[in-house]
Amino acid sequence: MFTIYNCIAYEHDLRLVVLAAAVCALASFAAINFLNHVRKTTGYMRDIWLCVAATASGFGIWATHFIAMLAYSPGIPSGYNIILTLLSLLAAILLTGVGLSIASGTRVPAGRWIGGATVGGGIAAMHYTGMAAFEIAGRIQWDAALVVASIALGAAIGATALPAGLRDGSLKWKAIGAMLLTLAICSHHFTAMGAVSIIPDPTVAVSEMAIPAGWLALGVALASLAILFLACAGLALDIRERHRAELEVDRMRGLADASAEGLLVCYGDKIVSINSSLTELTGYVPDDVIGKSLAICLPEESLRHRLVTRPRERVEAELRDVNGQFIPAEFILRTIDFAGQPHHAIAVRDLRDRKKAEEHIHFLAHHDALTGLPNRNSFNARLDHEIEVHQVSGQSFAVFCLDLDRFKEVNDLFGHAAGDALLKRVAKCVTAVLDRSQMMARLGGDEFAIIATNLSGPSAAGRIAESIIDTLRIENESSTTASFVSTSIGIAIFPNDAQDGRGLLTHADTALYRAKTDGRGVYRFFEAEMGIEVRDRRMLERDLRSAIARHEFELAYQPQARLDTREIAGFEVLLRWRHPQRGQVPPGLFIPVAEESGAIQHIGEWVLRQACQEASGWTNPLSVAVNVSAMQLHNPQFTQLVHEILVQTGLKPGRLELEITETALIRDFNRALATLRQLKALGVRIAMDDFGTGYSSLSNLRAFPFDKIKIDGSFIKSVQANEQAATIVRAVLGIGRGLKLPVLAEGVETREELGFLGAELCDQVQGYLVGRPADIAGFRYLTHAAESARDLDFPLPHARESVALKIVDR
Repeated sequence: MFTIYNCIAYEHDLRLVVLAAAVCALASFAAINFLNHVRKTTGYMRDIWLCVAATASGFGIWATHFIAMLAYSPGIPSGYNIILTLLSLLAAILLTGVGLSIASGTRVPAGRWIGGATVGGGIAAMHYTGMAAFEIAGRIQWDAALVVASIALGAAIGATALPAGLRDGSLKWKAIGAMLLTLAICSHHFTAMGAVSIIPDPTVAVSEMAIPAGWLALGVALASLAILFLACAGLALDIRERHRAELEVDRMRGLADASAEGLLVCYGDKIVSINSSLTELTGYVPDDVIGKSLAICLPEESLRHRLVTRPRERVEAELRDVNGQFIPAEFILRTIDFAGQPHHAIAVRDLRDRKKAEEHIHFLAHHDALTGLPNRNSFNARLDHEIEVHQVSGQSFAVFCLDLDRFKEVNDLFGHAAGDALLKRVAKCVTAVLDRSQMMARLGGDEFAIIATNLSGPSAAGRIAESIIDTLRIENESSTTASFVSTSIGIAIFPNDAQDGRGLLTHADTALYRAKTDGRGVYRFFEAEMGIEVRDRRMLERDLRSAIARHEFELAYQPQARLDTREIAGFEVLLRWRHPQRGQVPPGLFIPVAEESGAIQHIGEWVLRQACQEASGWTNPLSVAVNVSAMQLHNPQFTQLVHEILVQTGLKPGRLELEITETALIRDFNRALATLRQLKALGVRIAMDDFGTGYSSLSNLRAFPFDKIKIDGSFIKSVQANEQAATIVRAVLGIGRGLKLPVLAEGVETREELGFLGAELCDQVQGYLVGRPADIAGFRYLTHAAESARDLDFPLPHARESVALKIVDR
């Protein structure tokens, strides 16, 4: 070390030493800068830039050596062999070019270190070739140890210079790499010069072909200018590349911000950029994460490892936001060129909406979309589970089947929106009654089912059913559509009634049918004999739906007479069903089934059309009265249907009389009033049927446009034996006279009843005494003037006693 110091301090011109170091540093920086650019290019341009980098570094090593040699003062004549001098320059360029090529490539493992060491070897080759070109009047002796040390220093420091200069392309690491390369060149040169000992020898002469120091200085000056030029070019290139990189970064950031997905760019494990979508997703701003570890957003090391080892593979995991909350997301990593360096771009897709949709789909798979209650699949799974549990425990549980009363009427009359609202209200009310261990499900339509577990006995199930009915009754009192909110309930008990799920549901459904038959709004437990009745009722409903197509319905006509003149005013149409196996089915049996199943709409239309068609063919303009159900009356299309039938059959509207019960009116007062006014506008007559039964209200007589009042036959049968019944009949007749509405008494069967009504000035009568219901052909003498005139003096064929009647043209 002391030898090297003395060499520099006492054997060299320090001013030239400093100049040599400056030229070396400038050349080293230019070489490192060019080498970084080489790594960004491909094809023949890469080879060109590699040659430029090799030239810059080779000239730098050569110029440093010979500037330092000019600074060396041996004190005796000296010169430089031109051939070896040029050969030393060529060696510097070639060997450093090889080293730079290895360092900039990716084929050789640890290529940067090997390339740097190769550059160090080039420094040594250039130096000792240059020393061989040094001619002096004397002999040169070498210190072998320092020679080895100089070569080792150049190779070792050179091996670290290139990895540092190529680390990340930043100015900082470029400068560090240039400093290390400068140190490698200078340390090698002066260590090698320290190994030199010159012994003057007058017998040794300097060749006449040797270049004198002055000429060498000129060559070095030119080389230095070339280095300066290359350094400036490298600096300009670096500035241009940095500007381009900034523009590229801005462009990529603009593209990234335009993406709906979150995007973050990493160099290794460090975040270098994020887009605005990721900021919106996580709350992180760029300053929060740039330069920090990827773990700030992706804390799972296994996830980060999987992304790196499996690029382009979609990975679902959780993303941590600025508040420490985790967001379900999908990640995919791709390698990109970012600012001239390979980076990892990680696309982040927010999966919260998808997860919610998946949860919703899973919910819909097991729940009813309208009410939110479990669906049939969930109910069956729970039922099977409870059967297994209770078989082990030996306890009992109950299955309830619920069906809303007259729900089809709500849909038909008020629309499906009202029906949906009713279903949701019922679900809410009933679930409020149940505890957490009990389950209510919607099986479809207006059918619900309940599982009540761990019951002490059937009475506990009965209390639950009573609570449900009471809750709906209370709901009725606070709702404008309260009359529609009622349910019938059937109950089956495990294991008494059945020991499997299908049997329990079937028996609960059977009990439900009994409840609906017994008046609705009640509950019934399953009993073994119910099965036969329910099957019979269901078969009746099935046959009823096809009765029109099979021509099983018939119409019977019963005459109505004016009491004062004993003239026939018209006929009431009565429906009869002649079943091929059951025979005549009583109306009291099949009409309720038709109303409950909804078949009454089609049956009622058929009756109205047939009656109008028949009456339109009568030569005498007698009226025809047709009963109308509540469902028909509240159907928004009913008025239009009546009008179409009248037009198609040609019947005058004044001859059609529609009989309506008060029960049909109170379900929806405003709708019923609007429909009756529309029918009156057509010219159709309206009669209040069965007055005195059900909801008899004097306000209805005032509010609705009735043309006639019909007293129910149950009162007429009692007028002789029951004074109260007689008083009621007198009161109704008085009301009719006061309102100027004719009153018709139904069910007149005896002369005493007829006499009572005549004494009380009743307007019209109808019953077996006047005529039994029969096919209209039996009343042809009444409906056709030519024949009735001939048969007018004979008694009515269907009257019990002879009553003199004549036809009147109304």
